Amino acid sequence: MESRTDEHRPIDPGPGAAARVRVVLVGTTHPGNIGSAARAMKAMGMRDLALVAPERFPHADATALASGADDVLAGATVVDTLTEAVADCHQVVGTSARTRTHSVPVLEPDGAAARVLGGATEGPVALVFGREHSGLTNEELDHCHAFVRIPTDPDFSSLNLAGSVQIMTWTVRRAALAGAGEPDAAVRQASAAERDPAATHAELEGLFAHYEQALQSIGVLDPENPRHTMRRLRHLYLRAEPTASEVRLLRGILTHTLRGR
Repeated sequence: MESRTDEHRPIDPGPGAAARVRVVLVGTTHPGNIGSAARAMKAMGMRDLALVAPERFPHADATALASGADDVLAGATVVDTLTEAVADCHQVVGTSARTRTHSVPVLEPDGAAARVLGGATEGPVALVFGREHSGLTNEELDHCHAFVRIPTDPDFSSLNLAGSVQIMTWTVRRAALAGAGEPDAAVRQASAAERDPAATHAELEGLFAHYEQALQSIGVLDPENPRHTMRRLRHLYLRAEPTASEVRLLRGILTHTLRGR
């Protein structure tokens, strides 16, 4: 599947960092939900939409339900995997009610909004939404720095995909208008060159692959059953939020470990 654009193009239609929030829809079944999500995004000043392996897109139903947000659909990036969709992101927050096998923070919408806006001071961040009937897989949740749970009525917790997108984009916009996630004065005075930026998702993925190779080499990781160990390592570093230079330091250590074998 090919991307419909060469790259994610940041735009600035609304209050500051909110414009750098990317909405990622994974495995969307019904094209109408894509259109409704695009409408929800545009109403809240967001236009960076990424679609991971949608079943049907482009589609007339998506256009019809976008109701004037055709530009969001036209600019959407279509990729095969979540890894591609969030490669340049500094924070990835996934929506999920299933978090038993994960140890990253679980936030309510206000906390998630503050987190993504804080990350957006460094660059793109992502809010990730799963399939209509099954959500995100455990493997997809492994890419997330944190999860968000929308506090629905426990007797009827079902939310439409576009409804979830509307709640989260509204919460982010409200937080942005209130100034949540804005850097403090000391950070504002430092230029991007003076600060060590947070590692991107792609940089972290490189670290995790390097760890897997090194741990297999020294006999710590069973190549037939690596998931449990690697998942715990992922969560450790996702919670720690290492910077780009810290990731390079760790990879340098791993490189020397492999050379010594």
